[in-house]
Amino acid sequence: MIDKIFNGRELVPAIVQDSDTNEVLMLAYMNRESYSLTLKTGTAWFFSRSRQKLWNKGETSGNFLYINDIATDCDYDTILLRVTPKGPACHTGSRSCFFNKITKA
Repeated sequence: MIDKIFNGRELVPAIVQDSDTNEVLMLAYMNRESYSLTLKTGTAWFFSRSRQKLWNKGETSGNFLYINDIATDCDYDTILLRVTPKGPACHTGSRSCFFNKITKA
């Protein structure tokens, strides 16, 4: 499966969704190593594009994302992590990173 997902791609977007509420909590990027660590540890690992390094969500804040299941889209170019969050998913302290509402003009 990992070869289908990372077929010529260094990074793949990963959507994080709460398993209980179906709320989209955040979007991050995964590389092969972070994907493998996620499978191995049962918590979400990502690759930070700004810091150019791996990070385990919750490592410093304690707000871990515990993996319930993982899926891909039909083209294998986006990962969906269905999780049980321990605390807020957003670094701002919000439950979800998607709190900036846009209204019609």
